[in-house]
Amino acid sequence: LCRGGLAERLCRLQNRERSAISFWRHQCMSEDKIPSDKSGVLIVKILEIFEECTIQVAICQQLEQSPATLSPEDAVINAEEPILKVLFTRETAAHLKSRPQDVIHIYPPWQKLLLQNADVPVIMNTYFSQKVLLSEHSEPREKTYGPTKMLIRKNIISLAQTFRLDDLDDNLHQESSDNQVACAPQTHNNSDSKRHPSALSAVNDSLLEMVESQGAVGWREVQVRVVIQRVYCLPAREGCRSHAQGNKTLLSNGGMFCRLCLLVQDAYGMFSEVQLQSLGSTDDIEQYCKRWEGKSCCLAGMKILQRTTRGRAVGLFSLIDSLWPPVVPVKVPGQSQDSEMMTTDLPPPSFCYILTVQSGEIHVEVDEEEQISDLYQPPAVHSLKEILRINGCNERCSFWAQVLYRRLQTKHSVPIDQREMLLFVTDSSLQNVAHGIPKVVAVSVTASCVLSMEIIEALSADSPLVFFKDALWGNGRIICVERTVLLLQKPLLCSAAGADLSELTGPVRLDELDSTTQASSLCALRGTVVGVNESTAFSWPTCNRCGNGKLEVCPQDRELLYCNQCSEVVTAPVLKMQLEVFLSCPSRSQSTVKVKVWHEISHIAVQTERPALFVLLTMLLLLQAYEVQSVLGKEVGLLNCYVHSITSHPNCVALEEIVLE
Repeated sequence: LCRGGLAERLCRLQNRERSAISFWRHQCMSEDKIPSDKSGVLIVKILEIFEECTIQVAICQQLEQSPATLSPEDAVINAEEPILKVLFTRETAAHLKSRPQDVIHIYPPWQKLLLQNADVPVIMNTYFSQKVLLSEHSEPREKTYGPTKMLIRKNIISLAQTFRLDDLDDNLHQESSDNQVACAPQTHNNSDSKRHPSALSAVNDSLLEMVESQGAVGWREVQVRVVIQRVYCLPAREGCRSHAQGNKTLLSNGGMFCRLCLLVQDAYGMFSEVQLQSLGSTDDIEQYCKRWEGKSCCLAGMKILQRTTRGRAVGLFSLIDSLWPPVVPVKVPGQSQDSEMMTTDLPPPSFCYILTVQSGEIHVEVDEEEQISDLYQPPAVHSLKEILRINGCNERCSFWAQVLYRRLQTKHSVPIDQREMLLFVTDSSLQNVAHGIPKVVAVSVTASCVLSMEIIEALSADSPLVFFKDALWGNGRIICVERTVLLLQKPLLCSAAGADLSELTGPVRLDELDSTTQASSLCALRGTVVGVNESTAFSWPTCNRCGNGKLEVCPQDRELLYCNQCSEVVTAPVLKMQLEVFLSCPSRSQSTVKVKVWHEISHIAVQTERPALFVLLTMLLLLQAYEVQSVLGKEVGLLNCYVHSITSHPNCVALEEIVLE
């Protein structure tokens, strides 16, 4: 808050007000008596109670006499006494736990409001209120009301009724017994609610109306009908991890704790993110996407976790913007809902409520047999060529691509499970382009993007085809962030919009090294060997199962090696060797091109499918019998390389030979 601003002053005033109320109530409870100062005290007897817009409204009769001298005959309503409408906030009502016939003392500074065209005055500012218990009548009242919880009527006021529109929706203004809530906390039986869903009130279609009428405490007796636009997983906060381990509400995937989330939209176009806690494995995310996306569902047992805006949740609103404007006309708050008044010409939402489930309550009821909603917007699939031509920033995009190579970013200060991963992908639209567009693009997968074990295993295989749903494009980069989903199967409901999604038929080609090549990219290299850095030559054994390069001597048999990751003895280690060579490349004639080459020998057999240059280098490493001069001047064909760095002082290009998957 700005120092000295109106918001800061209001915040301080509210804090002082809450402190004064708490201190006053504590003083009354500790002294166990009614405050002696009776000047200005308003004494009322409650005749009727109902709730409207989170405010408890009590129809009361004003009393002139002190309740200590009341007799049973005084409980009879006197028509001559004035009738008042007293407003209690939710917190005050929860503190009083009032019932009809209760006597309430309302202490200053209460205020009386006289409304035009209304005969009953309204009493506000009732924070300093106290219920008077009559000692001689308290015992029978406890016997009468103690075991049961009284229900009060809750009036749901629709926006149409507020603005006095002619075509009111009669279903939204019901005062039946189904629309009653307990005035005191009660134990909610989850199994009974599941067996009797009709016990809840009529289904509403406005998220905003439910938030305004139910408040942040939670929706216990109301349902909201929405459409599931997206299903994804989000990493859980650090504070939730220790709490969730005991209840097994969150899942662990490679050290990351996640929860299932839904992005839903109501009939007015408003979005909300619902965070659930009922996912057994990240592998279930693909099934939930197939079963739930596009379907209508009813939310109940929700509470508001946060109200967020564009400035605080850029990633969430980039996804919302990709779903805006709606594909069908939506309702407009405060207007008639005739088809002529429904529109798609609305500004995008500026805020969004983050909802979460309440323990023991009904969560999400999805009708999987229902048809796909007209409001649902499936992901629009584009080719990589089309995505690279998008001019916007922070644009969500979906595409189908072949993963050629993956590389974990080496930041030693960051744990492995929190490091970013680069996936180098391509498709037919890039491979068939002659010039101007790269044949391979890098996709950065951040640690906040939740990957299923199925995807992780597939990325370790040979050239998997992966569907990237709702990735982020901006500043020339494709990034997989929160709310991005990677799937092995393309969703059944997706729009290609004329994109070239044909599969690759021939071998993959990379762009050759030239003056436009950038760091952290892939390229093809050709040139002549002009030097060998013998000081960098070394070899090391690795595990033939997991590739672990940090093997130890087996404690039981010191002639064998042991892998800590596999917890097994390595009987057939793979020997890896590495060497740096310098090449002269016509495409970078002014640069020193340094290539880190490597070779693997499984058991003792040399992999003869490797280029002749590297067979010579392998023999040089193994036997140290070849002269370096024997490889100088050798021509190197097209090698697939990863570009580590490009510097201008000195003018040097550092590459590493790779094998495409």
